[in-house]
Amino acid sequence: MSLSPCRRAVAGRLGIHPFSLRSRTSHLIVRTATTTSTSTPTPPSSRPFGTFATISLVSAFSLGAYTLGSLYPPPPISLLYPRAAPPPPTDATSPEALAHIAALEKELQALPALRAHRALPDTEEWYETRPHESIPEVLRANKLTSGALRGPGKLALFPLARVRKDESAAVIFVHLGRGLCGHDGIIHGGLLATLLDEALGRNAIINLPEKVGVTATLSLKYKAPTRADQFVVMKTELVELKGRKARVSGRVEALDGSLLVEAEALFVQPRYASLLNTTVIRQHMGEPPSPEPVLVAEGSIRPK
Repeated sequence: MSLSPCRRAVAGRLGIHPFSLRSRTSHLIVRTATTTSTSTPTPPSSRPFGTFATISLVSAFSLGAYTLGSLYPPPPISLLYPRAAPPPPTDATSPEALAHIAALEKELQALPALRAHRALPDTEEWYETRPHESIPEVLRANKLTSGALRGPGKLALFPLARVRKDESAAVIFVHLGRGLCGHDGIIHGGLLATLLDEALGRNAIINLPEKVGVTATLSLKYKAPTRADQFVVMKTELVELKGRKARVSGRVEALDGSLLVEAEALFVQPRYASLLNTTVIRQHMGEPPSPEPVLVAEGSIRPK
């Protein structure tokens, strides 16, 4: 540190050597710095407590999320990682199986969607039938949906169909069990195609001249996964009837109305249809009720 000429003169008159002044000044600065550095208290470190708190919060959140997810898994998780389910009963005539079927039938009859349909203003324009139910057991055994696929955990109930009396449309309620899955918990798309083929076929064939028809084309659009172990609603409608051809459309919906599958189909009556025995076909579709007689005069009636 150098002193200006004026400061040197003042220091000389006071008898202070310039070097001594520099030394004292430097010593004072160092001492002040030392005192300042040693007198400033060092705050205690809070890192250990902060780390512990962070770990605790993360652990608690993870445990809570895992527990909540186990009890109420989000839809994508439940689709990808479904819970294991017991297989269907091997004996469809066991008390357990019969009790399961009876409980499902009771649930079917109490469905709000079915009750609402039965209460429509034009309910007199509809009739109810149970397709497959009237097929003799000896013949039903070799049918796909009413034989091989029927039973607890599969197609436990015969479908319940509400059909317009003019055969232009139908609403069919059916239960899909856990034994009909492709991916566990999700109904096989081919099974839905089979059910739609039958439902659409019923709507088309019953409008054909000889009440016989075969599937010419069937087009499906899968809109959402169909979960197993639930009731679904199949809706069909006659689009066009032209000679031996009937074009129909349909859809599969969940009970909340969400769309699962859309379908369109063309059914054609074979040229040899008049030679076939259509009794089993009518039983398979679920025949409409016989017309009720109308009283004409006392002691005489005529068909409606």
